[in-house]
Amino acid sequence: GRSSDDAGGGRREGGRGRGGAEEKARGGRCLGGEYHQLVRRGLEEEASPALLLGQGPQAGPEQQDQQGRPRHRLQRCNLGGQYDDTFDDVQMQLMNYFTYKAVRTVLTQLYEMNPPSYRWFYNFVAVNKPTDGKLFLRALSKERQELAERVMVTRLHLYGKWIKKCDHGKMYEMISDENLKLMRERLMETVIWPTDDTNTEKIG
Repeated sequence: GRSSDDAGGGRREGGRGRGGAEEKARGGRCLGGEYHQLVRRGLEEEASPALLLGQGPQAGPEQQDQQGRPRHRLQRCNLGGQYDDTFDDVQMQLMNYFTYKAVRTVLTQLYEMNPPSYRWFYNFVAVNKPTDGKLFLRALSKERQELAERVMVTRLHLYGKWIKKCDHGKMYEMISDENLKLMRERLMETVIWPTDDTNTEKIG
């Protein structure tokens, strides 16, 4: 009787060992399962704005289940920002960028036509970075008013050319296609594909 109990206990231990190994293997194959579900759902819905803006489920603070093991709670986030139908920050960035492009254009023109002014303006730009267009032009106008006016006219001209050439529909498609490509790349990097060992284990 005792030997049979020992044998039964050994079978139970062996079963638990095999079950633990299978569970671990399944866990390895499902690594990042919540993330993969989000990616697959995003691909199926053609990258819905809610997911792309970070408004979909995301792992939150840890909690414990009934067995006391830590688990993650899903919560919403607002990585996309709260614009309230305004994009003032985007408009400001565009103004700063076109100021920067205008400075580069004026530097190129001065290099070809007025080397002394080029050297002065080059040194001024090295000290006063044109990252903030308004502050840059305000400082430049105090030193060389004619150069400040030239930069202002140039940036307005460049913006006018960009408005005529910019295809907003194409830009939307480019952003959407790049989002999908990055999501697919990440999915392919993180998925653990079944190997011959796992197939043999299942058959056995």
